[in-house]
Amino acid sequence: MPTHRALEASPPGRGPVGLILTGGGARAAYQVGVLSAVMDILDPRRESGMANPFPIICGTSAGAINAAALGCRAHDPHLATDRLVQLWSNLRTGQIYHGDAARLLRTGVRWLSLLAFGWMAPGLRQRSPRSLLDNSPLRDLLADSLNFDRLARNFDAGHLTALAVTASAYTTGEHITFYQSHKRIQPWRRTLRHAEPAVIGVDHLMASSAIPFVFPAQSLMARKRAYWCGDGSMRQLAPISPAIHLGAEKIFVIGTGFRDETHPEEGEQTPDYPSLAQIGGHALANIFLDSISMDIERVDKVNELLAQTSENGLKIESLRPISTFAVTPSQSLDAIALRHLSQLPRAARALFRVLGVSAAKGAQRGGALISYLLFEAAYTRELIELGRADCLSRMEEVKAFFKEAQE
Repeated sequence: MPTHRALEASPPGRGPVGLILTGGGARAAYQVGVLSAVMDILDPRRESGMANPFPIICGTSAGAINAAALGCRAHDPHLATDRLVQLWSNLRTGQIYHGDAARLLRTGVRWLSLLAFGWMAPGLRQRSPRSLLDNSPLRDLLADSLNFDRLARNFDAGHLTALAVTASAYTTGEHITFYQSHKRIQPWRRTLRHAEPAVIGVDHLMASSAIPFVFPAQSLMARKRAYWCGDGSMRQLAPISPAIHLGAEKIFVIGTGFRDETHPEEGEQTPDYPSLAQIGGHALANIFLDSISMDIERVDKVNELLAQTSENGLKIESLRPISTFAVTPSQSLDAIALRHLSQLPRAARALFRVLGVSAAKGAQRGGALISYLLFEAAYTRELIELGRADCLSRMEEVKAFFKEAQE
């Protein structure tokens, strides 16, 4: 299968490998396929008692959930990816958010009604839901699936160096990286973003994956005060930065964006006015997909400048070259999602139709939006298989990348 290679490996480096898992809601199933392939490439016979190839793991949004799952089982990387494959391969919408008619009436329909008629009845605003969907089932799933005591033991045993989860603070507009490590790492601060040492738990994952408007914000403590936080992909100006601050010298990135999804529905002669689903999908694409490619380009430019700098200059400025390698989908996940739209619960399908999602032949709309919210096994399994195929097609490159890190 041909692989999209808009993001290639930058000049080789040495040292710890950091894993970057970007956001993307249900699209994060693709990451699981890539990770499964990586483990099989590095240890195909599962006979070596494989060490964790990613001592530094950074995740955002649904990628933060995958990152935490890897961290909790860093002592056995094959087991970690097997469990992730099992989880994502058997996922149902009801495990992530309530998709039944009664719950959607309480949240989605009432929320849309408030948008339309709230100005006529100000009293409605006092009883308005906090989001389009209620993702409280996700909290139960995370609590049942993740062993944070095991995560702490993995730090103590040296199976993991650092785990970072990102969130965006609605109250201040800052982007916050919560990190946990067995080393003493000085928190860093940059314009509109800062880092916060923490004992990572379910609340951090709920905050990082709280897609704006779709899922409710989560309160988190940072700098001795509470912040209402939402999806970490918002205002994520430098998604690779946390891994570098945590000590990574090689960065393995798993994205969830296909190169042609900037205008997935262009080509129509007389397009209709964009639906809420199209507008929402475009907004989410900008939140989730744009920053990682730009950040990799910045890293490569810095590497080029460092290559022209003397060794003494590098020591004085405490700078180091960073090698990056990225795997991204070779197919449009929007199109795949629309093929599986019928798998959603009936009430959820009805709500998304109201928003403008359609899989009808010749009138397909809203694929971008639904690709983030279609937590159904038929869709997630296809993404897992796509991730495996895309990574396996670059097997020799993957081997070379990790071989350089070990030398």
